[in-house]
Formats: sequence, structure tokens, C-alpha cells
Amino acid sequence: MDKSIDHILIVGGGTAGWMTAAYLARRLGTIRPDGVRISLIESSEIGIIGVGEGTFPTIQNTMRTIGVDEAQFMRGAGAAFKQGIEFVDWRTAPKDGIHSRYYHPFAQPRLLNGGLDLAPYWLMGGAGDIPFSDAVTLQDKVCDAGRGPKRIDDPQYGGPMAYAYHFDAGKLANLLRDVGKATGVKHLLGNVTTVNKAEDGSIASITTAEHGDLTADLYIDCTGFAGALIGKAMGSEWIDKGDTLFVDRALALQVPYDRPDAPVATATISTAHEAGWTWDIGLPDRRGTGYVFSSRHTTEDRAEEILRRYVGKAGDGLTPRLLKLKVGHRQAHWIKNCVAVGLSGGFLEPLESTGIVLIEAAAYMLARNLPRQGGLEAAARQFNQAMTDRYLRAIDFIKLHYCISQRTDNAFWTDNRDPASIPESLQDHLAMWKHRPPNVFDFPNLHESFKYFNYQYILYGMGYPTTIDPAAHVHVDLARADFARVQEAGKRAASSLPDHRALLNEVHARGFSSKAPDQAMAEAAETVRR
Repeated sequence: MDKSIDHILIVGGGTAGWMTAAYLARRLGTIRPDGVRISLIESSEIGIIGVGEGTFPTIQNTMRTIGVDEAQFMRGAGAAFKQGIEFVDWRTAPKDGIHSRYYHPFAQPRLLNGGLDLAPYWLMGGAGDIPFSDAVTLQDKVCDAGRGPKRIDDPQYGGPMAYAYHFDAGKLANLLRDVGKATGVKHLLGNVTTVNKAEDGSIASITTAEHGDLTADLYIDCTGFAGALIGKAMGSEWIDKGDTLFVDRALALQVPYDRPDAPVATATISTAHEAGWTWDIGLPDRRGTGYVFSSRHTTEDRAEEILRRYVGKAGDGLTPRLLKLKVGHRQAHWIKNCVAVGLSGGFLEPLESTGIVLIEAAAYMLARNLPRQGGLEAAARQFNQAMTDRYLRAIDFIKLHYCISQRTDNAFWTDNRDPASIPESLQDHLAMWKHRPPNVFDFPNLHESFKYFNYQYILYGMGYPTTIDPAAHVHVDLARADFARVQEAGKRAASSLPDHRALLNEVHARGFSSKAPDQAMAEAAETVRR
């Protein structure tokens, strides 16, 4: 008979550890006498890898669930708004100063009356030469104009535009730590020296240098790439995906703005280069930049040269930080009474900011499906299948960006088009999408991080050829009228929404006009004081 779960011990802090702790504490009633006790032990000696300082819109619900005021979150995490990703030079290499560019916005595309997809009509030329994302959303024009996604008096975690955030990874981890402790998480500083296993192969306890032996009913491994519990102790194999996603190094560089009132980009800027791509993330007080590259296709010296050429004088006198990336995932994320969350369970390159959303997904499933009174093995099988599905589908989506590029300036790009490097599932989809756009039937799995329209934005931003049968799409006039309406609405949105920098200044100085989502944090803090 399964043992009941009354105490969870999270090993490792950072964003993964503290986001999981805060979320579980809120959902499992840690501050109540009958709630699940949650403890977190972390070493003060381990730093935070801040490669992907971006999120999905799902972060809004996560912060709302744990009871954090949006302005509190933005101030604490040093956050700015993110409305999507602008891809530069991904379709083709720059030539004679001409750059290809397109957006992957967070907004869902507009649908015709009756819910019909506009993509076929765009492919038939119904929007003229307007880029796909600009033809079906307002967000391109809002981003191009440097506008924020909402106004200061809009509801918290909501507004006219879909949005997420750019943030400072270290500050976010500290904010989540404070939130977790306020909701009843016991915080320990210490170093794990030994993982002690029981006769049945489960974890019996962990030995620490500072606190001796610690026991729990469920252990969550947030030790990063080390995988101290799930890998070293429990033996879950790391499945390397470097044969599909080639990038395995990153040079990160935080650069200042040239003036205090400099515009803050409201989309991540991802620019393709000869053997990888640079990220450029706008924060209120700096830009987070870096170059993700394949060590098989370039050298570290050449990579630094590319990065410095991109950032210009802003990088003078600054030293980039080299990060070695393990791209892949665990064969099993949950074994016996040990669960991996975050980098200990897997890592995919930061192109589409999947790091945080995979942490959110794991924490959400644990909170909803925790087998507190029994059924541990069945819950583990379900969790493993769900997380594996998420990783595999996200790999398909990321690979899509590379394998349909028309760049030929480096073997990096031609190797990415080698069918041997493209998952069979993605090859099947690409074969179908030559004759029709992606639709909901292509992605029936609940555990998809990306929807059919996300694939449309990439396919048609990159110029993927899709043949459409005009006889099957008879609403041409309606579609043209809709495309025109989207253009006009986009212009109005770009003129009426506030400047992004001005909005950030107001949020960080005074907060939003609307009330917090609830008083959970205040109530939790009061309960702890009692």
C-alpha cells in the first residue's frame, strides 16, 4: 500500500525550485494545519543560469495563483513586457543591407465569422503583400511602434494585447523565494552530501553537511544539470537531443542602455547568424543579450566576435559569460518518490523560452494530481508520459525554425535541413503542410506547449510554400474585408496604447490602478506571523 504524502522536500533553489515550492504551497494548503508540508534546501554557493530571461503568457496564471500582485512581480523580477519574438535574418541571410524579419506574436490570429481560419485566404493572396502575423493580429504594429500591451488602469494580468514578460533571472528567483516562505515553505541553506536509498530503491533520506539527515515522502530534484537525485541517485538516463538541436554553447552579455530613457523592446529580438542566433531582451535597466551557437560549426572566439559585432559599443569593456548547454531530457522524470523539475529534468535551447513553461507545467501537474493518499506509481507513469510528450513536441517546434530556413552561408544551416536531423513527426507535418495550413487536428495532445497557430506564424514568416485549393475556400471577399479591418484596428492600437518605457516607469513607480488579484499573500503572511 502506498505511503501518504505529507511532506515534500525540494532540493535546489533558483527559479525551478522556488516556483515549484511557491506554487505547490499555495495549491496544497501548506499554511493550513492539514496541508502538505514543503521544505526547500539550497546551496548558497550555486549561481543561477540566466540564459532564457523570457516567459509564455502562462506565467500570468502562475503568478495569479500564488497570489502575487502584478506590479509586485514586475518590480521584484525587474520585468518588462514581452509580446512575442521578432525573428531577424532567419528566413535568408542578410544581403546588401536587406534583412528578412517576421514576428511570432502571442496573440491568437483573428478568425472569420464562424471560426474559419484566415491562413488559407492569406496564402491565396487575400491580404496582398502584408506579412502573415501582421495580416491576422494587431500585435506587429503595436510592437513596431514600441507600445506596451496594456494601460495602467487595465485589470491586473490582463489587457488588450496578449503578453508575457522579460525578467532578471536572479531577481525572479529571489522574489519567488520570498513568496514561498510567506506561504509556509521551510527554507534551509545547506549542501547535500549523500542521497540514501531504501531497500525498494526509493529515497530514504538525504544527508546534508549542515542539517544532518533530512527525510520526506516526496523529493523534488531542482539541482539543475547536475541531476543529483534523479540522475546520479535514481539512475534516470539523459537522452541527448544534440543530433536534432545543434546549439550547445551560449555567450551571455548584459549591456547598458545608452541613455536612461532609451526605448525598451517589447518583443524578444532573435537574430540568426552563421552558426546560431543572438537574443536581445529589453529590461527596464539593461538589455540581456547573448549568442547561442553550435561548437561543431564555429569556435568560441568567432562566437564572441559575432556577439560583439551585434551589441556594438555597448559591450566595450564587458566580458561575456560562456555557458555550456546540455540539450535533451530525462528518460524518466519521476522514479519512485523522486521527481525532476527544471534543468534536472531537461533543457531545450532558449529560442522559444520553453524553460519556464516546462517548470510551470510540471508544478501544475504535481499540484493537481499529487497522489497524497496513494497511487504513486500510476501518477509517476502519467507524469512521465506527459513531460516526455511536452519535450518532444517542443523539440519539433524549435527544430521547425531551423529546418525550413533558406540560409546557405554556413554548414550549420544546411545540416539543419538534413532529413536525418528532423524528427519523423515533424517531417510528417511538413509533408501535410505543403497542401494545407496547420490546424487543431494536428495537435490533439493536451500536453502541447504550442498550438497550430504558433506553427503558422513560423511557417509563413519563413516563407514555407503551401498550395491552397481555391475551390475549397469560397469566402474570399469576407476574408479581404477582415484583413482590412485588422489593419485599421492595428493602427488604432498602436496609436492608443502607451509607450512601453513610459508604461514601465509608471508600473515600477506606482503600480497598476486596479486591485491585486486577491489578498492571498497578505493572508499568508499574517498566518505565518501568528
